[in-house]
Amino acid sequence: MKIIEDFQVAKSALSRQATFEFYGSDLESAVRKIVDEVRNRGDAALLDYTLKFDGIKLTCLEISKQQITGAYQEVDKELVSALKLAAERIYSFHFAQRDNIWGKVVGQNLGQLVRPLERVGVYVPGGTACYPSTVLMTAIPARVAGVGEIILVTPPGSNGTVPAPTLVAAAVAGVDRVFCVGGAQAIAALAFGTESVPRVDKICGPGNIFVTLAKKMVYGVVDIDGLQGPSEVLIIADETANPKYCAADLLAQAEHDPLASAILITTSRQLADEVNREVERQLGSLPRQAIAAESLETRGIIAVVSGMDEAIELANLYAPEHLCLMVDSAASYIDKISNAGCIVVGNKSTVVLGDYVAGPSHVLPTGGTARFSSPLNVGDFIKLINLVTVGEASLKQLAEAASTIARAEGFEAHARAVEKRLETSD
Repeated sequence: MKIIEDFQVAKSALSRQATFEFYGSDLESAVRKIVDEVRNRGDAALLDYTLKFDGIKLTCLEISKQQITGAYQEVDKELVSALKLAAERIYSFHFAQRDNIWGKVVGQNLGQLVRPLERVGVYVPGGTACYPSTVLMTAIPARVAGVGEIILVTPPGSNGTVPAPTLVAAAVAGVDRVFCVGGAQAIAALAFGTESVPRVDKICGPGNIFVTLAKKMVYGVVDIDGLQGPSEVLIIADETANPKYCAADLLAQAEHDPLASAILITTSRQLADEVNREVERQLGSLPRQAIAAESLETRGIIAVVSGMDEAIELANLYAPEHLCLMVDSAASYIDKISNAGCIVVGNKSTVVLGDYVAGPSHVLPTGGTARFSSPLNVGDFIKLINLVTVGEASLKQLAEAASTIARAEGFEAHARAVEKRLETSD
């Protein structure tokens, strides 16, 4: 990994400007064509694109309840138990969040009403791999929020159907319907509806660039959770950190994707060198060695800084998806972090536990969007309706100010609407 010892050079490298990418019009045009085709041709377009992109000829898009139930027989009991444990913790975390939201926003005369969305679409990547953890991390917060119906879409596996672990996770998470379709075409189906796939109010879940661009295009027709990009981790470590832990966590992100970013900021040049050597040692035995190596070669950075103030400044500038604090008295620095999707505190903590079983959703803001957006949570699946009830006393107190402001803006009818009520007031 590249080592940077100059603070200004590190600041430039982590500013996001150096790696900001624009997607060409050709790619956007291709995605727009897919979206338009699905909007106009419905199921026929979904079947055609599944054959074209996935090489699978489907006769039915929806996975039956019997198939979902039968998937338990194809999955190791150990994995089923692990998924149930993860689900329990995810449910527990989001129930606590829900109860906090409900308690704060419901009022009497003035306040806000909490209403769950009626139908939500969950996109889960698939094809060459399956991600049952993503099913849990997206569907469970929606279920806790009280969403009426949860629709899951995911690409077919090599055998032409949805992988069994994904189906088991869907059952554990309480997903209502599962459809075997992926890519931009699945996003379009959720946004506009087809003969088989119902139209939803919101689409959530990560995907490739085609999925991301499709989500961007349909925003406004439906809501979306965000535009998630490649995975990233930024570790702040001092001389007390374990270099083996640092290297393992860097590699855990790098093996996701050649576009993943693995970054270490340290106050110790010695640790920087030890981590670099440890990365090389651990990399050699990874099954996804080529992917991780490419990620580290193109996007891996080790920055050596003079102290924690500089380290935190760089972290807040980068606004990482995952921020790990592997430093002495790690918890004392939490209040100084303003931009991160998830903060992982202490040497024994690891992003991987957050990915699967800790409790909070692993669907996090990437690409620096942690500056202004949040992880997927219960709040993503509710809407707030403002409640205004004005009685006689409040009317007399507020009417004059309201009519004055209305006339200042040129709205005479607004002013009169208030004043009419004063005329008939008891």
